[in-house]
Amino acid sequence: MILGAHVSVAGGVQNGPLNGTKIGCQAIQIFAKNQTQWLAKPYSDENVQGFKTNLAASGIKPVVIHDSYLINLCASDPVILKKSIDAFTDELQRAALLGVPYVVMHPGSHLGKGEEWGIACIADHLNEILSRPGTAGVTTLLETTAGQGTNVGYTFEQLALIREKVTDKTRVGVCADTCHMYSAGYDLKSEDGYQDVWKRFADLIGLENLKAFHLNDTKKAHGSRVDRHDHIGQGHLGVDPFRRLLNDSRFSSLPGLLETPGDDQDFKRNLDILRSLR
Repeated sequence: MILGAHVSVAGGVQNGPLNGTKIGCQAIQIFAKNQTQWLAKPYSDENVQGFKTNLAASGIKPVVIHDSYLINLCASDPVILKKSIDAFTDELQRAALLGVPYVVMHPGSHLGKGEEWGIACIADHLNEILSRPGTAGVTTLLETTAGQGTNVGYTFEQLALIREKVTDKTRVGVCADTCHMYSAGYDLKSEDGYQDVWKRFADLIGLENLKAFHLNDTKKAHGSRVDRHDHIGQGHLGVDPFRRLLNDSRFSSLPGLLETPGDDQDFKRNLDILRSLR
């Protein structure tokens, strides 16, 4: 697995690779713009060329973008839905400009309209977005969720249904979050459970469609359906699931990205722990 973390782009997206290098990342995840705002000014040539130059010098590969937390492709409010569709289009267009192959998204929250409705709505809007100009060459990664509230995407079946309804399935993959999966009820902790989880994933979605990992321990118990990240080895997962993942040859070419709490020193410490498990 290619290890890294979600790094800051404060001062401009071109700073992402520099910040990744500072903490010893081999892969990075970034926000393409302010994750708490709908709109952002277009990239300048300095942003785009600076990012590409700094990335090439860093040797970091791959890069993953995480979309804005505001986006909900199954929002029931038509105003929020339009903003979400336009904002996610912008995320893909920014990724294309930077040459970033993946944009990770939380599939959406149905807000009481029902999971079946939410799944169909998300797929319909992905079809619309993926047909828009400037989005080609970028793959959307549906993130496994914890199932908190009315969030969709906490089962492999739900993720498979979304992909099934998307016309161009080559443009939709999955990002597996260890915290979310365990909280959603997937047993990554025991050896038998671990093997069963990935067999189910392979059968329902296909391991070839798994493109990235978020490596997070969890503050909440198995099946809690609550999303609370913790430092590696300090939560309910412990170190064994991460040892299995890091020594699983099926995942050796995929980015494993930390989203653990704290600052750069915490990321360094968590990266050291992960590397010690190989």
